[in-house]
Amino acid sequence: MSTTVDEIADGIYRLSTWVPDIAPPAGFTFNQFLLDAEEPLLFHTGPRAMFPLVSEAVASVLPVERLRWITFGHVESDECGSMNQWLAAAPRAEVAHGMLGCMVSLNDMADRAPRGLADGEVLDLGNKRVRHIDTPHVPHGWEARVLYEETTGTLLCGDLFTHLGNGPATTADDIVGPAMEAETIFRATCLAPDTAAVMRRLGDLAPNVLALMHGSSFDGDGEKALYDLAAAYESQFLK
Repeated sequence: MSTTVDEIADGIYRLSTWVPDIAPPAGFTFNQFLLDAEEPLLFHTGPRAMFPLVSEAVASVLPVERLRWITFGHVESDECGSMNQWLAAAPRAEVAHGMLGCMVSLNDMADRAPRGLADGEVLDLGNKRVRHIDTPHVPHGWEARVLYEETTGTLLCGDLFTHLGNGPATTADDIVGPAMEAETIFRATCLAPDTAAVMRRLGDLAPNVLALMHGSSFDGDGEKALYDLAAAYESQFLK
């Protein structure tokens, strides 16, 4: 395996590792996102076994020890499995997550005390600003959340829009159809009464870029894509 690095928005880098053995022949990508700012931020850590690959990819953009914030969508091995390896490699780094995730899991799991964020709280990274948004159970996990980078209009989506394959770093093509195809395979999304409503609230941010953990990121009308995703879930699963 190898990890590729692509800038998908100004100062936002996609670090992507394709694993062909998951759902062959298409395979599956595991993506992290590095925000190059005065206080650099990593969204998703990757699992422990991928730490050498991902840390090498980060080092191609900036020194790993400069990392200030370690973040992720929810508590799951591909999202935060190497969290403590990153904390060891970056002495100034802090884990930042929602209050619930810190209380339920991260206060115990993280080698250094995490920074709990309130819903809507903004981390000022210097030349970038990320807003924490609680999204319980969307797509899954009680402590699920996303981050919205306000200066570029980039929504760090976590597992939303998960799809198979090793496509380009960004696409303007439909990502809703492939996401629904993946849903029929993995059945990964929680189907709560407010699932579609949460997706539409994220759409109301009108993001320019949707940074996806699994699959190609989307460069285009993020509002429409999120509204279409909500409608697809309502049509297929929330009747």
